[in-house]
Amino acid sequence: MHITLEADYAVRIVNSLAQAKGRMDAKSVSESTGVTLRFSLKILHKLVSAGIVRSYKGTHGGYELARPGSEITLRDVIETVEGPYAFSRCLTPGFTCSCPPDCRFQGVYDDISEIVRKKLSEVHFGG
Repeated sequence: MHITLEADYAVRIVNSLAQAKGRMDAKSVSESTGVTLRFSLKILHKLVSAGIVRSYKGTHGGYELARPGSEITLRDVIETVEGPYAFSRCLTPGFTCSCPPDCRFQGVYDDISEIVRKKLSEVHFGG
């Protein structure tokens, strides 16, 4: 089981911005992370919409973290791209599961999901 490539790239982008401790233009973000410029811009847009990254237009424009890296968690970034983390799609609101109501696996999946969410919430992008 893997996180999506987009989530992996989003983590790289936020980490790059956290290490820069200032503004970076999109091209520099792309080069420092190994993510294509086009895909970087798509991810940056999502991160800006979520309030994780701030964008500036103009000659001295670019991107920077919208708040200190110590306040941004790995969970924030991954869920911005992928949506709320759930180990199994049967835990996703609105998903119609064909399992019986007394499914013994759903509780296990829910426990695993909570453990992963907790762990992702413990990792920050700065100190």
